[in-house]
Amino acid sequence: MKLVMVTTSGDTIFSNSLFVNTILPFLLVFALVFAILEKTKVLGDGKKQIDAIVALVIGLLVVSFANYTDVIVQLMAFLAVALVIILVFLLLFGAFFEAGKFSIANGVKITAGIVALIAVIIAVLFYTHAWDYLKDNYWGTGWGTNVLFVVLLIAAVAVVLVSKEKKAA
Repeated sequence: MKLVMVTTSGDTIFSNSLFVNTILPFLLVFALVFAILEKTKVLGDGKKQIDAIVALVIGLLVVSFANYTDVIVQLMAFLAVALVIILVFLLLFGAFFEAGKFSIANGVKITAGIVALIAVIIAVLFYTHAWDYLKDNYWGTGWGTNVLFVVLLIAAVAVVLVSKEKKAA
């Protein structure tokens, strides 16, 4: 008796390009725009139909540009990986606390927020290919390095001044 292994091409609806690059970005943009319009009431209070039409148009416009949907898909993958990394960190960090007494100091929260902001900025620059443009046109000329140095210098002075104000208070 011969055993036959059934194989498939591996394509499912969730890995299909139409689903990943069109339907999911559309749903994400539609839901976000609709939620923002509902929350801010920019188009008026109780105007769900108008909010939905505007969100629909914006969602359809976004998916009509492949570059935008590529960036959205890549950023969502970045978000998922980053959240898993944060979850693992919190699980390991929480192992040192008594049950129900887990807390993170404000300094750690602020530092994590700054690191997350920098990570998102770098991810956006990388996925939009602006990183290559900046590297080729500014970092290679020395101009970008000088600007980065000045920004870091200003940040260091600001940290010193803020810490002096807190000690004085």
